[in-house]
Amino acid sequence: MKKTLLLSGLFSLFVFNQVKAQAKPEWASIFGKINTEVLNNSNAYTSLKIASETIGHRLTGSENGKKAEQYAYDLLKSYGFSNVRFQPFEVESWSRGTLQVSIGDKVNALQNVKSVSLAHSPVNADISLEVVDMGNGVEEDYAANPGKVNGKIALVYLGTLPGSKAGTPNLHRSEKTAIATKYGAKGIIVINTADKGVLLTGTASVTGKLIPIPAVCIGKEDGLALKEKIKTSPLFSHILMTNHSGLIKARNVVATIKGKRLPNEKVVVGGHLDSWDLATGAMDNGIGSFSVLDMARTFKALHLQPERTIDFVMFMGEEEGLLGSRAYVDAAIKDKSIDQIRYMLNYDMTNDPKGYATSSAESKSLFESIGSIAHQLDTNFKNTFTVGAGLHSDHQPFMLNGVPTGGAAGGSLPKGAGPCYHADCDVFSLVEDKGMRNTVRFNTMLLYGIADAKKIEAKHFTDEETRLFLIKNNLKEPLTIAGEWRWKD
Repeated sequence: MKKTLLLSGLFSLFVFNQVKAQAKPEWASIFGKINTEVLNNSNAYTSLKIASETIGHRLTGSENGKKAEQYAYDLLKSYGFSNVRFQPFEVESWSRGTLQVSIGDKVNALQNVKSVSLAHSPVNADISLEVVDMGNGVEEDYAANPGKVNGKIALVYLGTLPGSKAGTPNLHRSEKTAIATKYGAKGIIVINTADKGVLLTGTASVTGKLIPIPAVCIGKEDGLALKEKIKTSPLFSHILMTNHSGLIKARNVVATIKGKRLPNEKVVVGGHLDSWDLATGAMDNGIGSFSVLDMARTFKALHLQPERTIDFVMFMGEEEGLLGSRAYVDAAIKDKSIDQIRYMLNYDMTNDPKGYATSSAESKSLFESIGSIAHQLDTNFKNTFTVGAGLHSDHQPFMLNGVPTGGAAGGSLPKGAGPCYHADCDVFSLVEDKGMRNTVRFNTMLLYGIADAKKIEAKHFTDEETRLFLIKNNLKEPLTIAGEWRWKD
């Protein structure tokens, strides 16, 4: 027993020393300064409050979107960045017009239902058709009866219905719309998962371009009631909508700190500045993007210059199909700098994190060594470590091109804000200063540690390694639905 305990103790000491070995001796002092600076001087909460009150929503392509781009640019300038730049790109912008949705069991006696258009719905739509319940709206629901929805309107649940069989995929609304279209649906009604009639918007397009069928969201209570009615009698719906679409120019905002020893190696840190237009986008993604802006402020305030170059990026167009991050990656591919990007950290609805997350298991030692210093500064930071991969935020274009990605983990939204995702209740009153400060201080430490590390174990994947990685993480199916699976296998 004593021998076992001794071996266990030696192994624990070895692991501890390995974690410590990843940290440079000076990091403890630097992280301490970061901690003090953010706790005393963070501007994340205040700047988001000002933007929410003076700009409002930040929809890409709108006048508000342009104001948000300029606001971020000017803020970075005020923090001391001399090399802030706009990265313009042209996109097909979408904005909502009018909408009326009525549903009932008789075509001539339909009742209006509270609803909202999903983005990239057609510019004009006027349909009156039968509604059929397609459950979770996944491939299996259609394959069981391929002709059921043909020429009709699909009614699907946004998430995964209670009682669904284990392993049922929880697809994105755009993927569910693509499947419905594939099986001949002429419209889709998505039932929100939030209680109390909250409506959700967001794109219904996997490509960021217009879809051929109208897509709308209705409240949970209304939707579940329809599911019950449809069991006993046919239901019909009239969807009448207008929207606006056309090419516009949008701009990412980029500020750079040049690395002192490895300037050609780069760490990208970003969050999407744009938001939907039903409210002011405080949660999605004010708390993430304005935290990144404050990370940049902290670097400048402390005159931090790590070994590698850092790009702080405010992405536009995330909500309409990751348009800004795609533009950034496309530019990096074009100028052949994509292989110089060693890591991408993404902050999307990040709040009060307790640890770090990454797509790279090889980063465990580095991330935990950074987190152990953060934990010593504040034991509320638990230094958890999570490995995984997902889609539908600005890390995705980087990940699909082999770049390791990561960010914060273990946090939670303040004040029960989850149901306000993409909804008309996503307003600044939900934001908590403390949660944003914690995002900024612990992730400024992570950013500095990665950019300053002697060696980054996480490798930039080859094309084949990327393919295998995506398959391992069960991402082939959603990427295939989205038309982004570029491999033939």
